Amino acid sequence: MLLGIDASRALRPASQRTGTELYSRQLIEALLRLAPTRPAPPSLRLYTDVAPDQTTRQAWAGADWRIIPSPRLWTHARLSLEMLRRPPDVLFVPAHVLPLWRPRRTLVTIHDLGYLFFPQAHPLRQRLYLDLTTRWHGRVATHILADSHATAHDLTRRLGVDARRISVVYPGFTPTMQRPADPSLLQRTAAAYGLSAPYFFYVGTLQPRKNLVRVAQAFAHLLTRWAAERPDAAPPQLVLAGKPGWLSDQVLAPIRGLGLGDQVRILGYVPQTDLPALLSGAAALVFPSLYEGFGFPILEAQACGVPVLTSSTSSCPEVAGAGALLVDPHDTDAIAAGLWRLLTEPALAQSLIAHGQHNLRRFRWEIAAQQVFDILQL
Repeated sequence: MLLGIDASRALRPASQRTGTELYSRQLIEALLRLAPTRPAPPSLRLYTDVAPDQTTRQAWAGADWRIIPSPRLWTHARLSLEMLRRPPDVLFVPAHVLPLWRPRRTLVTIHDLGYLFFPQAHPLRQRLYLDLTTRWHGRVATHILADSHATAHDLTRRLGVDARRISVVYPGFTPTMQRPADPSLLQRTAAAYGLSAPYFFYVGTLQPRKNLVRVAQAFAHLLTRWAAERPDAAPPQLVLAGKPGWLSDQVLAPIRGLGLGDQVRILGYVPQTDLPALLSGAAALVFPSLYEGFGFPILEAQACGVPVLTSSTSSCPEVAGAGALLVDPHDTDAIAAGLWRLLTEPALAQSLIAHGQHNLRRFRWEIAAQQVFDILQL
């Protein structure tokens, strides 16, 4: 049996990866590891628009590569032509779009319907494209993977997809996102970025859907309360890490307008090598997003032994389990109160950390790969 996989998103440079690229890369690696152990080991063929670097080629030694360069229309022209000439038995698209011409059996992952819930967070052209391709997947894909039950519910409720054609397969968490063994690395990394404890940490794209303006407003309330109740203690910082996204000016300008100075640090893109130490040194991850199809930062914080504050909506409670303090993402006062509790109630923070560590057992890439093979009956 030949399983073809669109690996184009998996080979994006690290600085361009978001959750979907991470998902694609990690799941492909797990599928390659697991394939030889299956009762009838399938062959895996990876389709890409660029050649993999030597490290990836060596790590993915079991893959049969099909490198198809194309400056434009790679999926619907070049990949479609490849499907017409040399189709695999099954085509899996983990983080992109099904080609117009495809084999009879297809599997596609739909990560979220954020464009429907927050259309203002997407350019019009992108929103129309997402709507067209997502609805098309809902009609033509043999089977659909959803990252969470929340997304699966959205697919049936908002797009009318038959629930029997949807399987929920939880992603894993990034293996390298672990608390550093050397505690001094936390202080050195924080100092390199000009941070001082305690600090709250956010990591992700800087865009309106992530609710960062309310986070900053809640943090301003926290600083006022801190100055009144703990005048002798060093005030906390709010640290935002991630590359700017669509409408980032609508996020950054209001935050800077609060006049909080160095108490709010906007780091921009942070290399993956620095993230474990920065996250591990935080008082908490603050992630009250307005909508998430999954929410990788929640698991990354739990893996680093950090308490989490996240939303009580969309997939966030499902992913976080008992390892997070849930708040209404539309309620600035609730966010501020949650931040205060995480700073001033060490028993609560430790409880969330312990529950978070236990929660991670549900999220393993090997489990996800096993489920994918089972769904495909490979």
